[in-house]
Amino acid sequence: MTRDIRQPAGLCAALMAAALCATSWSGVAAAQTYDLTMSVITAPGDGYSILTASVPERVAKATDGKVKVTVSDSLVPPAQIATAVREGRVDMSAALHTYLAADEPRMGIFNLPGLINDIKEYKQVCDAFWCEDTRKIWKDKWNAIVLAEGAWCTQQLFSKDPIHKLEDFKGKRLRVHNPQTAEVVNALGGKPVAMPTTEIFPALERGVIDGLFISTCVGGALEFWRIAKNVQNWSLGPVNGWAILVNPDSWQKLPPDVQEQVQGAMEALQQEAFGNYDVFVDNAKQEMEKKGVTFWVAPEAERAKLMQKQYIGPSYDAWNKRAQQVGFDGPAYLERIRKVLGKTANN
Repeated sequence: MTRDIRQPAGLCAALMAAALCATSWSGVAAAQTYDLTMSVITAPGDGYSILTASVPERVAKATDGKVKVTVSDSLVPPAQIATAVREGRVDMSAALHTYLAADEPRMGIFNLPGLINDIKEYKQVCDAFWCEDTRKIWKDKWNAIVLAEGAWCTQQLFSKDPIHKLEDFKGKRLRVHNPQTAEVVNALGGKPVAMPTTEIFPALERGVIDGLFISTCVGGALEFWRIAKNVQNWSLGPVNGWAILVNPDSWQKLPPDVQEQVQGAMEALQQEAFGNYDVFVDNAKQEMEKKGVTFWVAPEAERAKLMQKQYIGPSYDAWNKRAQQVGFDGPAYLERIRKVLGKTANN
C-alpha cells in the first residue's frame, strides 16, 4: 500500500504564510534605520564646524545608511549644549569643555595661563590621562558618552586699540569665554565680559566691549577684524577643547555592530581634528592677511611679565579653590600635568 504523503490544504497555507511572515520580518529588520539629532553651536570657519558638519555623511557611509544624523545649531542655546544631552532633549551634541569650567575645573585646564600653550601640549596631556578623566566626568556629571575629541583654532585677542603691553589691558572691556582668562584680565586692570558669540559684533559697534578673545578661525569668518582691527596672540587660554557626545539611551538603541561602525567614523574624525589643526589655523590667518589683517604675537619679554604671580596667581588660586569645592586635589592635578609636559610650577 502506498502512503498518501499529501498535506491538508489548510496546513500548507499556514506553512506558506509563516514562511512569508518570516521573510517579511527579516526584511524589516534588515531595513531598520535610526534617526539621531545633534546639536552644535555657530562657529563658522573653525575646524569644529567643518568637522561636525561632516558627521551625517561620515556616519551614513560607515553604517550603510542605517543611521541618519541631523545636525543643527538652533536646537538648544550654546550654554545648554551639554545639559541637553544629559536631559535627552537631543541625542548628540558637540560640547565645549570651556563652557563647563566654572562648574568642573578639570574641564578648563587649558585656560590656566602658561600651563598648556599649543595643540601639541594639549594632545600630550589628553593622551596621557586627561581625556580619559574627562570621559568619566562627562559620563558621571552629564550622562554622556564621548565619541570624539577636538580643539578650537588658536585663540586670538581682537581689539579696537592695540594691546601690545600689559598696561594696554587697563580699563579695556574684553569679552572672555572662561573663568581663568577672566581672572587674568581682571588682575591686569581690564574688565572681563561674558557674552555669546552672536552678540559680539553689535557690542563692538556700540562700544559695549573694546575687544574679545576668540578662535582665530571664528574671528576671521565672522569678520570681527573689520571693527577690532588689532589681532594679537597673548597665548592666554590658546587651545580650547570640544567633544562629540551621545546620550547613553540613544546609543543603546543602536545594535552593537552599528555602534562599532559609528565609533570607527568618529575615531577617524578625531584623527582629522588633531591632524589638520594647524591647517585650519593657517587657512584662517591667510584669508585675513589677504584682507589686510596683520597678526601680532606677544614677544617673550612681555609674555614673561604677564606670567608674574601678581597677574596669573588669581587664576590658579580660583581654579584650586573650585577644585577643593568639587572634591579633588587641584595642586596635585596640576603637578601631574606639568610632569607630562616636563614643566615646573611658575606661579
